[in-house]
Amino acid sequence: MSIPYLAQREDQQQLEWIGGGVFSVLLDAEATGGQLTVGRFAVSEGEAPPFHLHNNEDEVFLLLSGSALVWAGEEEHELGEGGIVFLPRRIPHSYRITSEKADLLLIATPGGLEKMFRHAGRDLREPRPEGFEITPQMLAEAAELAGNVVLGPPR
Repeated sequence: MSIPYLAQREDQQQLEWIGGGVFSVLLDAEATGGQLTVGRFAVSEGEAPPFHLHNNEDEVFLLLSGSALVWAGEEEHELGEGGIVFLPRRIPHSYRITSEKADLLLIATPGGLEKMFRHAGRDLREPRPEGFEITPQMLAEAAELAGNVVLGPPR
C-alpha cells in the first residue's frame, strides 16, 4: 500500500498570520482529494480571529499546548492543554489565546479552508513586504473566498 500524500515538516507551507502567528498548512484540499484541511497554529497570547462562521466546513480545534477562551454563539468556555472543540458549520465562533504561547491543531472538513489563509497570509519562504499587515478588509475578503463570514471583531 502506498501513502497518497506525505510531506515532511520542511515541505509544509508556513504562513504569517494574525498577530505575527504562524499557520502551517499540513494537508490541503489538493492533497486529500477535497476531503479535509489540516493546519497548525503557533501563536502568542492575545491572538484572536474575528467572530465568524463557516458556511462550508465543520471545524475541529485541538489545543496541543497553552490555554484559550472559546466562544460558540454567545457561550464562552475555557479550553486547556489537550482540550478539543467541534464546531459544526454555520455556528458563529471565535477564540482568544490566554497563555503566553499556544500550539493549536485545526481540522476542517471538507477541505478548502486553506484558501483563506493563503489569500491573506504571507508565505514565510518569500521576503516580507514592507508594511505587511493582515487588515480587517483583507481578512474579510479572504474569508469570503472560502465561504466564511466575518460577523464582528475579535472577542
